[in-house]
Amino acid sequence: MRMMKLTAGALVAYAALGGTAAMAQTELTMWYHGAGNEVELTLINQLIDDFNASQSDWSVSIESFPQESYNDSVVAAALAGNLPDIIDVDGPVMPNWAWSGYMQPLTIDESLIEDFLPGTKGIWDGQLYSIGLWDAAVALVTRQSTLDALGLRTPTLEEPWNLEEFMAALEAAKASGDYEYAFDPGMAWTGEWYPYAFSPFLQSFGGDLVDRSTYQSADGVLNGEAAIAFGEWWQSLFAEGYAPGTSQDPADRDTGLIDGKYAFSWNGNWAALGALAAHEDTLFLPAPDFGNGSVIGAASWQFGISSTSEHPEGAAAFIEFALQDEYLAAFSNGIGLIPATPSAAAMTENYAEGGAMSVFFDLSAEQALVRPVTPGYVVAAKVFEKALADIANGADVIDTLDAAVDEIDADIESNSGYGH
Repeated sequence: MRMMKLTAGALVAYAALGGTAAMAQTELTMWYHGAGNEVELTLINQLIDDFNASQSDWSVSIESFPQESYNDSVVAAALAGNLPDIIDVDGPVMPNWAWSGYMQPLTIDESLIEDFLPGTKGIWDGQLYSIGLWDAAVALVTRQSTLDALGLRTPTLEEPWNLEEFMAALEAAKASGDYEYAFDPGMAWTGEWYPYAFSPFLQSFGGDLVDRSTYQSADGVLNGEAAIAFGEWWQSLFAEGYAPGTSQDPADRDTGLIDGKYAFSWNGNWAALGALAAHEDTLFLPAPDFGNGSVIGAASWQFGISSTSEHPEGAAAFIEFALQDEYLAAFSNGIGLIPATPSAAAMTENYAEGGAMSVFFDLSAEQALVRPVTPGYVVAAKVFEKALADIANGADVIDTLDAAVDEIDADIESNSGYGH
């Protein structure tokens, strides 16, 4: 009888140890671009804590990087074979990382993302590679009192300003003498801001960074008649004193509209809360239509799975967990970004129907165009940035655009067409 009790006790102890082992969670590593943003890190850490507590199979741990160095860190880690399981990726960069073999297709239940804004879905070569919890949109920011003082029509999503109306608005602001500059496009910001914010102007004129029908050349779209017209217009903004140039003080970029230095500003929803807090009559207007529709950029940061992850099912489980409306709404409430779904928007103060920033959801849904979906985008974006800065500084428009086309086409050729 005593032997039976000992055996039973041993079995209980063994089962307890075995149960503990069975319950141990497999660790998943994650890299994130938001170091330095306390609000954003609080939100992402809460999401991770909730996921880890929700099940017993997986445990996510996070390492955060400054956004400025994040992409370089991922590329270096990929070359060294040290990628984490879960990465976040800027939407337009994703095709390059997928083509380069840094990422694998994202196998999640796609019914979960049926209602997501188009710009949040990272698709390359016919497959989903990444999904975002939010999107970002740019608007023409001003005040109702400014429009009233200048005698201007309030443009709408259905009837935005055309080129003539937009330039008449800038001329009226300039002539009033009330502003240092009529228009702040944001020249103090560099890098991805240029293709994200300014290529929609080019596309509204009828051009583009690359011919999207083949993705094999920029010839004709970045240096054709439409692109030249865009370039001449772009240069006129600075040559005729409508906008500050590339030497703009970053502090003026941040607060110039609020302080009354600028009549109009081209800025994103991430800056909208500050503008609203400063002036109750702040307006967020659609992009002008320069002849081929009113266009803004799309695709922000998204989650994906590295190609070297040994636990893609766990990484996918985390990403599916993150797609819940409560997290989409939490990020929106915390950092002002556009919730990915209408149902999440309805849960927020600013993006719900009638909310102060609900117009951004409509702009993203109706006007957003993703940047060229090609691995070559990462090179084209840098070439475009330099070309626009040079043109703003007085370089010959045609020569500059032709040189940009040559550089982009040479890169495409040297990479055998990037798999298109």
